Formats: sequence, structure tokens, C-alpha cells
Amino acid sequence: MDVAAIQHLLLERICLLKYKPGDQLKEAKLAREFGVSRTPVRDALNRISHLGLIESRNGVGTVVVGLSGEQIQHVYDVRLELACLLGKLSPITPTPDHLNALEDLLARAHIMRERFSADDYIAINHELNALIASMIGNTILRAMWLQLYVQAASTWHRVAETMGPDVVDALIDELNDLISAVKRGDAESIGHIQRVHISYGYIKVKTVFGI
Repeated sequence: MDVAAIQHLLLERICLLKYKPGDQLKEAKLAREFGVSRTPVRDALNRISHLGLIESRNGVGTVVVGLSGEQIQHVYDVRLELACLLGKLSPITPTPDHLNALEDLLARAHIMRERFSADDYIAINHELNALIASMIGNTILRAMWLQLYVQAASTWHRVAETMGPDVVDALIDELNDLISAVKRGDAESIGHIQRVHISYGYIKVKTVFGI
């Protein structure tokens, strides 16, 4: 398992609250689990540390931390501004593959509406964001978009557990809007759609976290 794969798995566990704020991430234990030396684990943790989701504490080691209310506000403020740029800075024209992937996510979201799972909700959002990122041609914008997504996603499991199946309705609306835009080949609309739904999600986050 390489550094990128370890980083992805650790971030997924943080977003799914498999690792909760206060939990220790021990290099030796993780290295044994992944069947690697401590070096790639240490490199993966270093990559994650700048996101503000983990920190090193003297005498303790690496610990999972939650974003503060102010940090959450800053993340969403920037995400809202970046969304407007998605269709302007070297956008990649949506393809039939994008459409098929969105329709598959929509079908799964409808199923989840009847059998709700916070983990499944996060998983669909992860796949959706990767799909959105694949339509961002500007590499700097894509990197910033992915980084901020992870920071925002660290709050969603708590939101999903608190609000239950109601969060799926907004996801279904978002997917329907994106499918319509992709059918038109309208890359610029994708950014506007993302901004609208990020704004809706931010309202839910502020309610749950008392921001």
C-alpha cells in the first residue's frame, strides 16, 4: 500500500468517525495493519496534518482533532467562492461517462432514502466530489477543491446522524440538477449548482454545530 492509498483510507476513517476527535493514530500499529514500514504511514500523516484534522502532541503522539467553529466557517466561505470558478478556469466538458456515473449515484441515493445510512451518505458524497473534481481542468483549483472538500466532509457524518434521511433529499436534488447540466454539456452551470448546494449544506452544518 502506497502513501496516497494510506492517506485516502485514514481520511475516510476520519470522515466516517471511525477515528473520533481525541483518538490516537499510532504509526507502528497502522504500519502493521497496512503491512508497510512506518515511513509511508508517517508521510501520509504529514500530508493530512495541514488539513487541521490531526495534530502532533508532545508526549502523546498524533491525535485526531475536530475543526473549530471558526475553521468550519472559513472552509465553507472559501468553498462557496471556489465553486463559482469551476466552470470558468479550464473546465472539462462533461462526457457520457460523467452522466452515467451521476445517474448511478442518483439511483443509489433513492435506495438510501428508504434504508438510510450515514456511512453510505458520506460514501456517495465522496464519489460525487471525485466526479466533480474530474471536471476541473485547472490543477491548482482542483487541488484546493479536494483539500477543502475533505475538511468540510469531516463535519457531515455528525450532520447526517443528527438529521437522518432528510439530508438525502438535498443530495437527490443536487444530483438531478447536475444530471440536467451534464446533459446540456453546461460546465459553467455545474459550478453554480455546487455553490447553491454547498450553501444549503452549510446551513445544516451551522445548525448542528451551533455556529
